[in-house]
Amino acid sequence: MISTQKISKQFGDLVVLKDIDLEVEKGKVVVVIGPSGSGKTTLLRCLNLLEQPESGLISIDQQSIDFGKKLSKKEIRSFRKKSGMVFQTYNLFPHFTALQNVMEGPVTVQKVNKTEAKKRAVELLTKVGLKEKIDVFPYQLSGGQQQRVGIARAMAIDPKVMLFDEPTSALDPELVGEVLLVMKDLAKEGRTMVVVTHEMKFAKEVADEVIFMDEGKIIERGEPVDLFERPKEERTKKFLNLINQ
Repeated sequence: MISTQKISKQFGDLVVLKDIDLEVEKGKVVVVIGPSGSGKTTLLRCLNLLEQPESGLISIDQQSIDFGKKLSKKEIRSFRKKSGMVFQTYNLFPHFTALQNVMEGPVTVQKVNKTEAKKRAVELLTKVGLKEKIDVFPYQLSGGQQQRVGIARAMAIDPKVMLFDEPTSALDPELVGEVLLVMKDLAKEGRTMVVVTHEMKFAKEVADEVIFMDEGKIIERGEPVDLFERPKEERTKKFLNLINQ
């Protein structure tokens, strides 16, 4: 479903990603962990083309982008439709209701008629537990509720892949669980997901594979039970020891 080959990205003189090779099978959940500044978020943004690597190749659902050549706007738009992105901050339109926020992508980008888009939006908001909040504006919602609207919005374009960039990092601790519960339900449905998170419990329970990154490289990868309980690399062991203190 997702494949990257030799993806490299830098900002000025700072090399953020160094020859990243990644494979994510259809229906699998891959969780990416690592210290701040390790390149996790940049990798996720490259998969959605919010950042464009200097070199390498990315494929999602049999559509490939080769960064050795200049990309057209049409190519970028087409590729972005493959994935739905959920951000750290909710990025909802403040002047739109929850329903309007979820409808916006299908109507403006995919040119879905408003009746069909509304029906789909109601279904998705119901799915994330917000059926009673469809006509409420973002400022009237808790952080957890806003993030659940963000998840429904990402799903509205019917993406092949869901990308989550530390979706609970901006939430108060008591609101984290409601967002993780929605994500667990999506995983149970067999959705292909790449999740950058500091929630190790979620990674242990939900991930099919965990990837540890540091300094722009994939240091170690494996099934949760192996990576968390029997890490092979010293850098992985040091990181896990620190977060377990």
